[in-house]
Amino acid sequence: MSHRYLFTSESVTEGHPDKLCDQISDGVLDAIFARDPDAKVACETFATTGLVLVGGEIKTTEYVDLQDLVRSIIRDIGYTRGSYGLDADTCSVLNAIHEQSEHIRQGVDKSTPELTGAGDQGLMFGFATKETPELMPLAIQLAHRLARRLAQVRKQHIVPHLRPDGKTQVTIEWRSNSPGAPLVPAHAHAIVIAAQHAPEISQEDLRRRIIAYVIEPVIQEYVDSGHLPQGFFDSKTELYINHTGKFEIGGPHGDTGLTGRKIIVDTYGGAAPHGGGAFSGKDPTKVDRSAAYGARWAAKNVVAAGLAERCQIQLAYSIGHHQPLSINVQTFGTGADRKGARLTDADVEGYIKKVFDFSPYGLIRELQLRRPLYRQVAAYGHFGRDDLDLPWERLDKVDELRRVAGL
Repeated sequence: MSHRYLFTSESVTEGHPDKLCDQISDGVLDAIFARDPDAKVACETFATTGLVLVGGEIKTTEYVDLQDLVRSIIRDIGYTRGSYGLDADTCSVLNAIHEQSEHIRQGVDKSTPELTGAGDQGLMFGFATKETPELMPLAIQLAHRLARRLAQVRKQHIVPHLRPDGKTQVTIEWRSNSPGAPLVPAHAHAIVIAAQHAPEISQEDLRRRIIAYVIEPVIQEYVDSGHLPQGFFDSKTELYINHTGKFEIGGPHGDTGLTGRKIIVDTYGGAAPHGGGAFSGKDPTKVDRSAAYGARWAAKNVVAAGLAERCQIQLAYSIGHHQPLSINVQTFGTGADRKGARLTDADVEGYIKKVFDFSPYGLIRELQLRRPLYRQVAAYGHFGRDDLDLPWERLDKVDELRRVAGL
């Protein structure tokens, strides 16, 4: 008897109002880090019709022209006309930034760098799986690829009359052909695309072009590489393209934007738990960011080293403390076979502890996090980015993990 289940993940384009805010917050962080790598930054952004408000707590020795920076990011994303409800050149940009609390700083800054405390309490997760070459869940990778392609065809004028806002969603049918057989991606059950557009294009023309220039090329790339079966996308796939009809009013004009509202889009698309802390606008002393990156780094190296086919790592911290309070590792029964027995979660956890330093100081040092690299991941996901050279995506601990595991 075969078994099947459906799983769904979504993504959004860089012009989505929440993602616009994430990019501004991380753009501020990058601009400050370019001049002051020791700055403390917690930057939040709010955007609505004709208005962007930037607030938060920042301690730095340098000056950043916030007006110029915010307008340049809005312009890069594509909000350049008053008719869009947000124009980079004419919108109001308000600055509500103040200095970081001394009470937070005393827990983070220590006389010895190695004792640098976590900037907050909380729990973070890292995850990796063999579902894709990037060792990411398949559904979120396809959703991100569709969102990036939607932006690409807009910017290259391949699909005319598109505007910056957009969302994608992919539902995959997984099947096993016999009891105990592994589940494999068998079919694209449903694909949802919401694409902001100008009045000049009809819904019929837009649908036809999005299928031809967005959906089919993205899916075919995975099929051609052998990571999806032939027939994965076919006439039985349910397509919902601008399903309510027109999508002319979008961006911050259609829906207010806030930093940190797309935490599942930023991570694993719901395939792994989330501790609740957002990434954008935060310097790496905030373990919401650095520990989530470190946990992904470790989980990805575990899977790439062959210790498990699937790995999830939870870290927990207390503000001001320089080591994680707990580390939990799960491999979901996929641990490697060694000398006739599977590696247990406890085995893998022990190897991870020998190889990785999850202290805030260790993560910042090993991943070189005090530099401007954050705006580029503020849209289309922080993980599984084969288009970027991200330190937490490197497979630089594979050999060491295999050595300590005796593989």
